[in-house]
Amino acid sequence: MRLTTRNAANLGLLTAISIVLTRIFGVVVPVAGVGALRLSFGEIPIILAGVLFGPAGGALTGLASDLIGYIINSHGGAFFPGFTLSAALTGFLPGWILFRHRSSLGLWQVGATVLLTDLIAGVLLNTLWLTILYGQGFFVILPMRVLARLVTLPIYTVTVFWISRAYQSYRRGAEH
Repeated sequence: MRLTTRNAANLGLLTAISIVLTRIFGVVVPVAGVGALRLSFGEIPIILAGVLFGPAGGALTGLASDLIGYIINSHGGAFFPGFTLSAALTGFLPGWILFRHRSSLGLWQVGATVLLTDLIAGVLLNTLWLTILYGQGFFVILPMRVLARLVTLPIYTVTVFWISRAYQSYRRGAEH
């Protein structure tokens, strides 16, 4: 990814949208007495950054979203660098898998990538970080987190697929 002015502006916009969706419109649901489940759509812009601008753009967007978002609104929790790593991976993995094929993505490709990314960063790693941070059992927190991901997975998939196709159409039209 070349960090042109246009790319920087787009990544900044996706970062801002992620922060708003996560920190302002996100809902924290307590599980086992701990705020272990946040329902939000803030990962969609991070995934889009990876798909549209490559793994570096996605990782940078995830990193910036988590760090700036924490500074703006911590939700009362302590800073933990594991969540920053997970946010960076949420952008990196889709970019690494889909960036080269972004002009001809199929719904199943996006769905499989969102599922893999969600399993690694959202379910496994974030549950591990919550276990370390709050001392709750991994398998106590895991079922509710998996259930929440079953709800968000189709929403993430369709949204990322639709917006990435629309963006590619726009870019093709702007080039001609």
